[in-house]
Amino acid sequence: MSDNRTDDRHAPVPQPPGHPVDPLDGPGRFARIREAEYGYLDERRHVYLDHTGAALPARRQLHAQTERLTRDVFGNPHSDSPASAPSTALLERARERVLAFAGADPAEYTVVFTANATAACRLVGESYPFRRRRAELLLTLDNHNSVNGLREFARARRAATTYIPLDGPDLRVADADLRRALRGRRGGRGLFAFPAQSNFSGVRHPLDWIPRAREEGWHVLLDAAAYAGSNRLRLDRWPADFTVLSWYKVFGYPTGVGCLIARDSALGLLRRPWFSGGTIRVASAEGRWHRLAPGPAAFEDGTVDFHAIPEICTGLDWVESIGIDAVHDHVTRLTARLLSGLTRLRHGDGRPLIRLYGPRTVHRRGGTVAFNVLDARGAVVDERVVARDSGRARISLRTGCFCNPGAGEAAFGIGRDALRAAVHSGTTAGLEEYLRRLGLPSAGAIRVSVGIPTSADDVDALLRFLGAAYRDRVPVADGLSPRTSC
Repeated sequence: MSDNRTDDRHAPVPQPPGHPVDPLDGPGRFARIREAEYGYLDERRHVYLDHTGAALPARRQLHAQTERLTRDVFGNPHSDSPASAPSTALLERARERVLAFAGADPAEYTVVFTANATAACRLVGESYPFRRRRAELLLTLDNHNSVNGLREFARARRAATTYIPLDGPDLRVADADLRRALRGRRGGRGLFAFPAQSNFSGVRHPLDWIPRAREEGWHVLLDAAAYAGSNRLRLDRWPADFTVLSWYKVFGYPTGVGCLIARDSALGLLRRPWFSGGTIRVASAEGRWHRLAPGPAAFEDGTVDFHAIPEICTGLDWVESIGIDAVHDHVTRLTARLLSGLTRLRHGDGRPLIRLYGPRTVHRRGGTVAFNVLDARGAVVDERVVARDSGRARISLRTGCFCNPGAGEAAFGIGRDALRAAVHSGTTAGLEEYLRRLGLPSAGAIRVSVGIPTSADDVDALLRFLGAAYRDRVPVADGLSPRTSC
């Protein structure tokens, strides 16, 4: 059990229309959920193991949106017309549901709707008051590039960026390194950003970092995108100043909708570098002045997706009807099965078939597992070969660096000097040349991840595929397309 979980459970919520959900927990219940709501997987004979990339929608979610959109008229919410009023009401209901899902007090927190978690990060980065020696940026080395990109806003304002390294094969942060970083090298503090769960290794970083950092004077940005789909988010206990989410990673649909959940006190510190339609109370062209709208409207550029945002409520209805703790337990069971199976895969001479990155047990980790395949000589199999072969077997997984270069550099043991030398030795080299200079056999790893519709059969199908395709073999890497990006 994760140390981020609590013993309290969600209060029962009304179940959305559709197939009834068995109230009993366990594999049998999730098999019935899969048959009723995700039957398209078995109909297509598709093994889907990329839930960190995108969760899958239940059929009832799609039916619910169709039913809603065909029974009423919904217009642009920037009006008081009979078509706009229902849109406005649904948007406000969605804000309330998001706060309840996150355990956030409406008197202290505001929900700003964005296109995704990346847009929420950018909103904070462009508006946060970074200042040289007064407000710097502190990051864990394990971060999605949407968070790493904050350093460019800090750099533009001459504020320092510091990375906290990862320690050991589990790719966690050592407490001594965290403590030293939070105390800071300068008199000021600033913004500390980290993921609740790594999108590379599945590591769940301790959420008690949040109150520790705030006590040291930092504002905290929590990337909850990979975490919230199978873990309870409790901002009343871990009061991050800024929390970013992409809803398709929680329940699959709609895509293109995320949010920033911000403490009102922290939101008040942000100074937007521009204004746009929908963000202002009033503006003058000739007078060249404007006044921002109050509350979240000041940060929601243009017209929000008023057709998609109400489906957050539908998705939350679905997840909460199952129970986030039941989802957590389901994901943990399957992750344990996956880890055990991967570590048991061997070549005929006893050498391992798999090189795992990150924790080898389910302690303080989520359902995201990164690894490389090793051939009969012990060499890493090109990740493009695995992508090609798994695709032919109708297995969806992820290959590459997963937009998390820091965790990958730590996993593959690439030092700072080697990285700098590889870049400085030529500025026009492509990715293939960059990998050659670093001495890397591949551009990253294989990532598999489980979710609500995943079954033990899916996990076993992957294990059988890996054994059949690569045991005692040296796969041929001919005919692969050149890598253009990671």
